[in-house]
Amino acid sequence: MTTISGAWSATEIERFLDDAIIPIRLACTTPGGKLWMLSLWFRYDEGSFWCATGRDADVVGYLNSSPEVTFEVSTNDPPYRGVRGRGVASITPDTEKSLLTALLVRYLGGTESSLAQQLRSAGREEVRIEIVPEKLYSWDFSERMADAVTPQQEKST
Repeated sequence: MTTISGAWSATEIERFLDDAIIPIRLACTTPGGKLWMLSLWFRYDEGSFWCATGRDADVVGYLNSSPEVTFEVSTNDPPYRGVRGRGVASITPDTEKSLLTALLVRYLGGTESSLAQQLRSAGREEVRIEIVPEKLYSWDFSERMADAVTPQQEKST
């Protein structure tokens, strides 16, 4: 069961995460006990964050060793708003690269770019990272930053 607090309801959080074409910032622990953070493309579906990466990526080993994570999805430009929390990650194969393909469409608009072709190449083994949130906290500084945001900044969010 996910605990939700902050500025938004569960529905508003889901709407933000569906519309946010920005990476999730994911923090985990290495096998040596050090903190590690990275950014990944994601989609939010049925209460979980879904990310894709190569099977040989360092983060796969880190999450297999210690699956507890913290994360944040937030805007980089004012007015600042977003969702952060903690949860548990699990790794499964993405043999058909279906999640990767969906993320390429979400973030790049398709699979025709050289990056998409490289990521979808036959020799690359892909995995899914599912993050099941235990806690979600949202914030939205739109109201308190209303007079600090220029029209140009408002268009970029």
